[in-house]
Amino acid sequence: MILVVTGTGTEVGKTIVTAALAAVAASRGERVAVLKPAQTGVADGEPGDVATVLRLVPGTTGCELARYPDPLAPATAARRAGMPPVTPRAAADAATALAADHDLVLVEGAGGLLVRMTDDGTLADVAALLAAPVLVVAAAGLGTLNATELTVEALRRRGLACPGVVVGAWPAEPDLAARCNLADLPATSGVPLLGAVPHGAGALDPERFGAVARHSLAPELGGGWQTPDA
Repeated sequence: MILVVTGTGTEVGKTIVTAALAAVAASRGERVAVLKPAQTGVADGEPGDVATVLRLVPGTTGCELARYPDPLAPATAARRAGMPPVTPRAAADAATALAADHDLVLVEGAGGLLVRMTDDGTLADVAALLAAPVLVVAAAGLGTLNATELTVEALRRRGLACPGVVVGAWPAEPDLAARCNLADLPATSGVPLLGAVPHGAGALDPERFGAVARHSLAPELGGGWQTPDA
């Protein structure tokens, strides 16, 4: 199976949710691969998003097709670096190759769904080429309803399946907006809320992270999470 993971924007916890999905699948004995088509904002030799997943879920296969030093949209970062961009077709081909000997391939985008990989290509195009579902990772608090609904709406317009939304960094002390969003996110987006990964989970050791992952994702994603009372 191939699952594309996108965010409603940057810094919403997309990489940690990707790691949680990998951890739950690995706990079932599945062979998991994580593909990051384009890593931006990270210099050569520095750990990127794939390294984060591999640290949290040892045994996962990691694949990064290109990295660009500027923290910009991949198309812009590639142009500034004088390097070729990663095309949607190249990303889709890499995911398909990984799927040949893995049970689950997670394709993590950069930023949001429509951030440009090339001048006219986005992560949505990768999902379309793969005919793969797209999981949306959203922020917890104020402003997330609009961004999430826009992302899901964009997926629907393209005929792409969206199994649901996961909150990428659930605060230890959620404010009123975050608590209300537990009910409002599925109501406004029209897709289920499939989990909430605690803020700071990425700092845990692999064993503890695996346990947190299983408690943070809904049964539809292999975990045991239930929506708490708002």
